[in-house]
Amino acid sequence: MVRVKICGIRNIDEAKAVVDAGADALGFLVDITGAKNSVGSATAAAIISHLPPFVSSVAVTTETDAKKILHVIKTARATTIQLQGKVTPDTARAARVFFVKVYVAIHVSDESALEEAKKFEDAADAIILDSTDKSGALGGTGKAHDWDISRRIVESVSIPVILAGGLNPENVAEAIQKVRPYAVDVQSGVSNRDGSKNIEKVRLFIERAKAA
Repeated sequence: MVRVKICGIRNIDEAKAVVDAGADALGFLVDITGAKNSVGSATAAAIISHLPPFVSSVAVTTETDAKKILHVIKTARATTIQLQGKVTPDTARAARVFFVKVYVAIHVSDESALEEAKKFEDAADAIILDSTDKSGALGGTGKAHDWDISRRIVESVSIPVILAGGLNPENVAEAIQKVRPYAVDVQSGVSNRDGSKNIEKVRLFIERAKAA
């Protein structure tokens, strides 16, 4: 059964509702400039401390400097760090030294993503396939990318692949059937205009993802 990560959690009540809806992992945008769902690392740590056992916590950062990534790891206290910026395999390996899982986002714009994903096979615990746009936004675009490329990446790498980018309750089953990822990751597709989570959409997304 495919796993589900709900990203952009901002408070404890939202976190509890998302967990009750069946999420396997919660994502926190830690100090990301310009992101409406960004939270401070102390806030993330406080929410994470209330999560039940076996629910993963993922601190998402666009930092690319190893020392700044370490600061996020230490202060957010998540079980996993998601490197959403343009990092190298060496940076990902350095983060793993601190006993957290490391996810690296690969932004799928063309077939070059295949080669980029392969670089992180021995440097990360999982790869997240996300979308970008003309502005260079590193995720959170609400736009899907080419799922044919995503499927080829799933077939070619030896570590788990998490599919993100433009997913919502209406298309998640189709995406899973086409790409066959280990997990799916959603933010804007289950959010209200102010960035808060639409719990009914969250429930539908999780239900349809796990049934796909």
